[in-house]
Amino acid sequence: MSAELNHIIVPAKDKWASAKFLAGVLGVAAGPEWAHFAPVRVGRVTIDFDDAKNFSHHHCAFLVSEAEFDAALTRIKAAGIEFFAEFCRSGPGEINRNYGGRGLYFDDPNGHLFELITRPYGDVPEQWIEGKAVRSER
Repeated sequence: MSAELNHIIVPAKDKWASAKFLAGVLGVAAGPEWAHFAPVRVGRVTIDFDDAKNFSHHHCAFLVSEAEFDAALTRIKAAGIEFFAEFCRSGPGEINRNYGGRGLYFDDPNGHLFELITRPYGDVPEQWIEGKAVRSER
């Protein structure tokens, strides 16, 4: 068996606020509580939110289908969630077209930066110049 990510623990001031928020955007269920975690299953991986007082913010990117992206974007807009085209939070209310797909970034209630993409990052990294993604010359 090859290694595969099974779960990740993400700290939050309010684990259920983050779990329900992410589940709502992705159109999946939060819970049920497992031990002291508020889990959100995303494909074969579980995001386990856990209450914490002091923590660094995390970044998680989710590869979704075009239809899932459209549905999530509709939910994001309907909920009035601010979203951005770039990880530096530039391009408010816009999506990006990196790697021939679509992507966006949004913050959860605890300050974690989540990303939705419809194409995985390519073998040739994109570079960031003046806050915009450009293709590498390599």
